[in-house]
Amino acid sequence: MKFKAIVAIFPLIVSLNAFAACRKGSETIFSCITGKGKVIEVCDSKKTIDYSFGTPTEKPEIVVSVLRTIASTTQWAGIGRWRTYSIEIPNGNTVYSIYWSADSLAQKNAIEAGVNVEIDQKNAATIKCVGENKIVQHLEGMDLKPTDLAPIQ
Repeated sequence: MKFKAIVAIFPLIVSLNAFAACRKGSETIFSCITGKGKVIEVCDSKKTIDYSFGTPTEKPEIVVSVLRTIASTTQWAGIGRWRTYSIEIPNGNTVYSIYWSADSLAQKNAIEAGVNVEIDQKNAATIKCVGENKIVQHLEGMDLKPTDLAPIQ
């Protein structure tokens, strides 16, 4: 029985390594698998922030690389039950907002993560990560400019 569990997990580990969109010298600051088996990954090369999305065993479907001065971050202000961190990566009229949130009061299912895709300032898609124990995130304390949040109307 243990052998079958190891076999089931092994392809996922291989798949993550096959995708490996972070270039040599870059740090993975976010990575996860979506419900449809795709990989969301964000890398920091200290000059650029690189976002990629796609099937683990193939070339990524989306790759966006922006200078660190173009990317921005939203950091939890220390108030409220949800600790939320995100990185916003603009690409023309599209913004990829990669996020990680943890509910400080929940015992189970306390983590939400994924990417919100905004086109022309309207939400076009939200893609969520699965398997909260497999999410890699180092978004807290990112040294990027703060995201300009639109006022609530």
